[in-house]
Amino acid sequence: MVDCKPMSTPLEAKTKIGSNDTPLDDPSYFRGLVGALQYLTLTRPDLSYCVNYVSQFMHSPTIIHLKMVRRILRYVKGTINVGLHFTSNTTLDLFAFSDADWAGCPTTRRSTTGYCTFLGGNIISWCAKKQHTVSRSSTEAEYRAMANTAAELTWLTFLLKDLHVPLASPPILYCDNISSLHMTINPVFHARSKHIELDYHFVRERVALGLLATHYIPTNDQVADLFTKPVSKSALVHFQPKLCLQPRPRLREGISSMQLSLDSSYDTCCTEKEKGKTAAK
Repeated sequence: MVDCKPMSTPLEAKTKIGSNDTPLDDPSYFRGLVGALQYLTLTRPDLSYCVNYVSQFMHSPTIIHLKMVRRILRYVKGTINVGLHFTSNTTLDLFAFSDADWAGCPTTRRSTTGYCTFLGGNIISWCAKKQHTVSRSSTEAEYRAMANTAAELTWLTFLLKDLHVPLASPPILYCDNISSLHMTINPVFHARSKHIELDYHFVRERVALGLLATHYIPTNDQVADLFTKPVSKSALVHFQPKLCLQPRPRLREGISSMQLSLDSSYDTCCTEKEKGKTAAK
């Protein structure tokens, strides 16, 4: 797919499953592609959701799933020069963005958790993962995502402490769901939250002890929205700089130009060998 047409987004904004559910003759080909793309998510946060989504069909991939993977590859072709950019001119404040797509999976109706954490202006961890159980409300789905993000912030706090990196203030967790934010500071245990008691007590305790602060952020500025569902081209362009993704200069040539240079080098080498044999005769 070196000469394929690039795409502006890795997945369609409204992905439809079931239009072509013919099983693949060779599932190992699909699994190999997805496995390779999983390594790419280590430096490309914008691919986390789409790669996580196609990874859910490893056991029985179909033709439509293979088309999704090829669309991701076409998106990578168009953004081959995009990579993470870190800067040293920044603060050491720890904060995170948490979001959830309620009942986003059309098959199981499970929600998707998405979060990303920052140390100053640099992104240091991110995650896109389907939740283990079905959430009965958007508040429950958002609160489960907040609990996972709070656990990540707790681990990062201990890690920075071991590295002797002081934090001037408690980590801040940004969420765009007002009901979930009210649950973190309201000691009254509502009926809607009885079935998420463990997550409730975990986040509530961190906030009560002053080890975590929660703030509201508008949905339009919610960076973690990129990790919960397919987004449009405009949203992708808007969030890429916020995720420290920038075009970077490359020292290597393109794949096609590299192949041409290798072929010309091989022809030159063969010509020189022929000249040497003629001179020896």
